Amino acid sequence: MKTGCKNACNADSLTLRARTAEDLMSENPISLHRDATVYEAIALLVDRDFDAAPVIDENGQPIGVVTVTDILVHDRAYSNYLRSGDVVSHGNARDSVETHSGDLGLVVADCTTVEQIMTPGVFAVQKDTKTTDVVRRMLELKVHHLFVADNMGVLIGVISTCDILRHLA
Repeated sequence: MKTGCKNACNADSLTLRARTAEDLMSENPISLHRDATVYEAIALLVDRDFDAAPVIDENGQPIGVVTVTDILVHDRAYSNYLRSGDVVSHGNARDSVETHSGDLGLVVADCTTVEQIMTPGVFAVQKDTKTTDVVRRMLELKVHHLFVADNMGVLIGVISTCDILRHLA
């Protein structure tokens, strides 16, 4: 007997107990200014238990999204540690470190901003968007978060895949 999603999905059905994006969203998403450092983004995401945050410009307009994945990809490429015998000038330490053995465990400060690592653009829907369209859009875009904007383009909420799962019955 062959088993798989088709057979399992036909046996039980789930219903999404929400009609619109407004029913699914978490209100007032916390944002990061484009000049915030990666370290500040990590602190915000960890302290608030978020996976993503919108990035805003000087006018408060969303210009992108920084995610945990963006930070991990950046960290993998950036990681640089001082070692015993390293020579560091007063300028950019990363550019002046000579490599020697004997890790001191000191991390070179990362001054990268979230604007440099963010995913540009913010995918958003209106609060009256039907939940089926919200789910379809997230799948089409292959994103785990979709923002909700008002008529002026101001972000008023965020929908995560967990928000959708919480509304399944």
